[in-house]
Amino acid sequence: MNSFEVTGRDVTRAWIAACNALDRKDNPSRTGLHTVVRITDPTVDDTDFRQELDRLRLGKRHEPIETVASTLFPAGLAARTAGHADLVARYRAMYSRLKKFPGNTHGTYFGRLVAYPGVKKTDIDQVGNIISRLREQSSGKGPMTAAYEADLAHPNDSDLPAELLVHAADRDNLYRGFPCLSHVSFQLDRDGRVHAAALYRSHYMFERAYGNYLGLGRLLAYIAGQAGLAVGTLTVMAGHARLDGPITAIRPLLSDTPPLAA
Repeated sequence: MNSFEVTGRDVTRAWIAACNALDRKDNPSRTGLHTVVRITDPTVDDTDFRQELDRLRLGKRHEPIETVASTLFPAGLAARTAGHADLVARYRAMYSRLKKFPGNTHGTYFGRLVAYPGVKKTDIDQVGNIISRLREQSSGKGPMTAAYEADLAHPNDSDLPAELLVHAADRDNLYRGFPCLSHVSFQLDRDGRVHAAALYRSHYMFERAYGNYLGLGRLLAYIAGQAGLAVGTLTVMAGHARLDGPITAIRPLLSDTPPLAA
């Protein structure tokens, strides 16, 4: 089994490290199982590098990286809202329209985060719950470290192969005890920093991963900011990872220092 664990100081360098770990002579399929990518500062990336990567993606008719990132966190909309309640209300109001776009039939990741379908036909704002919990815990002594969970997968997702869903967003709210992205967990350390860990069933590095890292980093920064806390690290785990796309064109970008930022 080919696996790896890499760390990058920002989104760009973490993505490069992950791609290099897959692009090895002893790994002709360029795939890996149970891979781990850790991003020290997930709020930062090299915009020149991103533009060059987008140029390659355009040739394959992939969505811009910003579009991929916005499915996890709509940064532009968030910047125009008065607060979290306003963001949720506006996003829910446009959600039915968003589902009409290609690829959004089952919804978007952020939709699942702020409008998770509950068993009582009541949509659940998981992000709001996490922000409230973080605020409550960080204001007292000895805050809970790991009690901030968000689900992306749902039992009604008929295209989920071999997926056992345990955590239920509408009932598992004690402090203890569709989608390729199944789950996001947030951790609060005693230094007042919020960290995040995301679990993917599968990850296509060229088509989705860079935008996913970017969107998750922005989501983490938003939640931390709303709770009055600092941003920590982002860790992304994939059950199956694959370096897809035009590998000959991608390889010149896979260096420890992005050439456009050198």
